Amino acid sequence: MTQQGCCTLPADDAGRVLDRLAGLEQVIPAEKLRQALFVTGRVNGRRCVLSHEIMLWVVLAMGVLTDLPIRQVFKHARRLRAGEPTPGRSNLCEARQRLGVEPLRQLFHTVVHPLATPETVGAFYHGMRLVGCDGSIFDVPDSAANALAFHRATGSRGDGAFPQARKVSLVELGTHVEFAFAVGGWQDSEQALAAQLFDQIPAGTLLLEDRGFFSYPAWKALVRRGVQLLVRIKSNMVFKPLQRLSDGSYLAKIYPSSCDRERDRYGIVVRIIEYTLDDPQRTGCGETHRLMTTLVDATLHPGLELIVLYHERWEEEITLDEQKTHHDPRRATKPAHLRSETPQGVLQELYALSMGHFVTRALMFRAASQAAIDVDRLSFLGCFQILKCRLPECDSRTPQTFAQWCAGLLWEMQQEVLEPRRNRVNPRVIKRKMSKWMKKRPAHRNIPPLKKRFEETIVMPC
Repeated sequence: MTQQGCCTLPADDAGRVLDRLAGLEQVIPAEKLRQALFVTGRVNGRRCVLSHEIMLWVVLAMGVLTDLPIRQVFKHARRLRAGEPTPGRSNLCEARQRLGVEPLRQLFHTVVHPLATPETVGAFYHGMRLVGCDGSIFDVPDSAANALAFHRATGSRGDGAFPQARKVSLVELGTHVEFAFAVGGWQDSEQALAAQLFDQIPAGTLLLEDRGFFSYPAWKALVRRGVQLLVRIKSNMVFKPLQRLSDGSYLAKIYPSSCDRERDRYGIVVRIIEYTLDDPQRTGCGETHRLMTTLVDATLHPGLELIVLYHERWEEEITLDEQKTHHDPRRATKPAHLRSETPQGVLQELYALSMGHFVTRALMFRAASQAAIDVDRLSFLGCFQILKCRLPECDSRTPQTFAQWCAGLLWEMQQEVLEPRRNRVNPRVIKRKMSKWMKKRPAHRNIPPLKKRFEETIVMPC
């Protein structure tokens, strides 16, 4: 491997410049980081302060220390050396632009992976790994570059306030690990983005999807790959029962079009499970709900089991909530979900946030495995705060002190046990008053500087 141009800043005995980030190497080994830089051609030809390796660590740290601006992230990542200046914000931003997206994408694919084993509670069904697929929208800063790349939502009241990036993710439901995702703009459909992830679905997977993801080509492509499916379907889909099964479900066929259905060609046999709810407190009470699956054996996979199992898909919604509400929430200083004003920066940030989330989830998985408890019983927010609090205390001077710190961190995470989940329901409603102020329009952006000072504009009556 080609020798990297080294950072000119002093390092500790182990060669770490950002020595307060040593704890992240439990999940993201330094050697894999250097390999990602080499594979993507990010090799410094000469020594400098902000080498590609240093900046990759800084960007990863931004995915953990989400409440800090980039210059403070650098300060947080390096122990105080009296008389040593901190690089300026513009220097860090330029070095981040030189780094680009590819090293983070390569490192993500190298490091992030499903964690569950067959012994992991709630991670498998009849030997099939439970994986959820869903999408989410992220507001990005209102810059011309972001608006051109990601577009704005449109509606009867005009364009949206912010450009929006759309992300579709694959999540291991038993561990909440987001192990693959695709990013597009507001104009890109979730179905199109999900199709980019098909080759990243592990073998032996049972994929759970919401009703917006179904299409005949996608179903056919996934079945060809050996993926089992359990999806919710829309009420306007038409089925002709072929065979009633012992649990009340039935076999039917799906077709590419209504014309193909009339001629009974290109049909794929599926199993339809219909049910209603009789609790008036629950959303959808009295309505007919339908699931469709490739699991056609009613004896081996009873309908009631699959109905209950489908609701594990909400673990992906919880994962997205962890990322957007707890891991990197909106703040007064950050009105959009993300903070990067360029499309390349947005992609960097999404990869860094996903890997930051993976670091917390991987440590939680280790802690839960050691304590023999379900990882769902540990508080993500509590463990994330512990990681941020204890990361600067990591003593990496010797393997013994590093192992001692790791053991203490996992022990502390094991104490963040939640109460059993309550039997509750949250209505999908919004409580927001319509603003009396005018909506922001293009004319309100990039206003030129004023030509007169305030006191020059004052006119007093004679």
